Amino acid sequence: MSEILTHAIKALNEKLTDGFDGTAKFQIEGEGSIMLDTDGVREGDDDAEVTMIASTDTFRGILDGSVNPTMAFMSGDLKIEGSMGAAMKLGSALS
Repeated sequence: MSEILTHAIKALNEKLTDGFDGTAKFQIEGEGSIMLDTDGVREGDDDAEVTMIASTDTFRGILDGSVNPTMAFMSGDLKIEGSMGAAMKLGSALS
């Protein structure tokens, strides 16, 4: 597992202490994928209600709070496939 994924899983598990009510996937270009669900956060590439695709820099910014997920989506730096409702719920949980 890459250092980026290891750091991201740790950071997301700290933010989402009760897991995520649904299934979501972060696909980090050139690094791999992270799954979020009621069990927590882990490396994986399973089917999800929503998949968010971003570069490493955009993803890091979302995690550290320097990038607003909504603005990243509007500017094309964050792509969303699937349920916009699940994406919005996840965005709220990460704030």
